[in-house]
Amino acid sequence: MSRMPWRTRALAAALDSRFVPSIETMTVEEIQRVRGRAFPQRAPVTWVLGRMPAGVMISTTWAPMRAGDRRQVRVYRPTARGPLPVIVYFHGGGFVLGSPSQCDPLCAHLAAEIGALVVSVDYRLAPEHPAPAGINDCIDAVRWLGQSASELGGDPGRMAVCGDSAGGNLSALVAIELRDGGGPALRHQALIYPATDLTQSFPSIREHADAPILDKPALDAYLAHYLRGSELTAGDPRISPYFVDDLSGLPPALIQTADLDPLRDEGQAYAVRLAKAGVAVRATNYLGAVHGFMSFPGATVVGPQARLELVTELRTHLM
Repeated sequence: MSRMPWRTRALAAALDSRFVPSIETMTVEEIQRVRGRAFPQRAPVTWVLGRMPAGVMISTTWAPMRAGDRRQVRVYRPTARGPLPVIVYFHGGGFVLGSPSQCDPLCAHLAAEIGALVVSVDYRLAPEHPAPAGINDCIDAVRWLGQSASELGGDPGRMAVCGDSAGGNLSALVAIELRDGGGPALRHQALIYPATDLTQSFPSIREHADAPILDKPALDAYLAHYLRGSELTAGDPRISPYFVDDLSGLPPALIQTADLDPLRDEGQAYAVRLAKAGVAVRATNYLGAVHGFMSFPGATVVGPQARLELVTELRTHLM
């Protein structure tokens, strides 16, 4: 890990030792207690996560799901006048942990810098809800926004999906489903260090098996929770977009990977497959970065650069 900047090393040590629970040993009850608690109140959240931009209003509403269910969505509204382009965000957390509120700084940043309505989905999580429950929630939320975005001040004709880690996986799967299932049409998909091959077959899984933030034992534990009780297997294209036969006709993509991340190679390989299918792709690998770096830009040199790239790409395709 000699390529890791000292600030990132310090943060990774703190997270590993105090703040991030060990998913491999957690019970379901412990998982439920820590969900969404990415950092405790005593953590130096301002310098780590970045400041919340002024003028962004955060509210919540409910999106109807299939079978009559509802899921809460978190809405970030900038001061820009509408109708606004719409970015649907899916948080990370290995399909097990996380919540929309943990991404407040990033989602508010996107809303402010792009002048977009950002909607973050509180999709169902494993182990209580194994695959494909969360995927279905994300698909249903985007389809609801395709019909109802105007009621929130958004423009359903200018929509994109975006997500980090597990959320990058969900963004890719949503884009594929909307292509195959009649829309709504997306202008862009932004995949931040996405999980695209849940079989863990690429070399970076072994190269960075002991990486900070996300290591191989944690990946195995997340996957076990996600698939326990599911009829799907890790190599099923319904949960591993890398194995989808035909990737043509998908919206333009930005794929950002971290050099010291076990998921690095599968993100890059998915970018190659998209490009070969004729999809416009921008793929960037951030040197010295670890998994999750977009969420703590204050601890890295490349975090602000990656955020600028993300904003620029989304603005280019949505405005």
